[in-house]
Amino acid sequence: MRKALDWRRDGATWPGHANSRFVRAGGIDWHVQVSGAGPVALLLHGTGASTHSWRGLAPLLAARFTVIAPDLPGHAFTRVPDGLALSLPAMARSVTALMAELGQRPDIVIGHSAGAAVAMQMALDGATPPRGIVSLNGALRPLEGFASRFFPPVARLLALLPIVPNMFAWRARDPAVVDDLLRQTGSHIGDEDRARYHRLATTPSHVGAALSMMANWEVRGLEAAMARLALPVLLVAGTEDGMVPASEAVIVARKLAHGEVAKLKGLGHLAHEEQPERVAAVIAAWIDRALPASPDVTPSLGAAAL
Repeated sequence: MRKALDWRRDGATWPGHANSRFVRAGGIDWHVQVSGAGPVALLLHGTGASTHSWRGLAPLLAARFTVIAPDLPGHAFTRVPDGLALSLPAMARSVTALMAELGQRPDIVIGHSAGAAVAMQMALDGATPPRGIVSLNGALRPLEGFASRFFPPVARLLALLPIVPNMFAWRARDPAVVDDLLRQTGSHIGDEDRARYHRLATTPSHVGAALSMMANWEVRGLEAAMARLALPVLLVAGTEDGMVPASEAVIVARKLAHGEVAKLKGLGHLAHEEQPERVAAVIAAWIDRALPASPDVTPSLGAAAL
């Protein structure tokens, strides 16, 4: 069991590796993939995932956008200094620093699960927000009931114990452990994608970052501030999502000035990995209908082109 992924060893077979580069920004050594041309679409994966989760969707979007997809702090190939707290505000600031270092401003931000919360926080914090945000099964509200009182303290305790990421990574060597986690998403993904999650789950540094995110995650402030978001937000929700129920998207939409829900029947929490073409078409149709024209935006290619 290796403590961290090594690009020299693991990078050659990583999805999208030809588009990869490494950038230092905000005290973090980032792995980021850049592809396509046009206005910038920033893609932010969720807790415990990586750039690999965009391998189906990113090429479709790259026909229309310059796609920028980083590994979030501590995840996969992105390295963080010891002791960095991965809270929502800190993550938003870190990604903003990365974009500044790249000299890019996102036209749209597409975030999956916790990545959608980072996208919203960036828009609330930034002087130049994007034209729109797409939330893919976004984890945008606090856990309800017993879970809200139990899980954050437990995650915080686990994150403080250095041995815990190693123990989880050791247990995850049994494929059944990761398969069980993936079943809980309500999604059905291919063997190659399952193998990638297994590789991440057996990497202690990656597991430690995911635990740190959960331990420091607090979205009550974000939920209270949502009404201040003046930009359009598309909330894509898989009806079979076992992590974030589709009903959450409806609740969030009511809090937003310009929120719209698109339910994807039969898909789960990893909908963009299950059927990237379907998700890309929904995004493209929404962009063409809901986002105001901008002088620096290329002519619409339409959903069919995606």
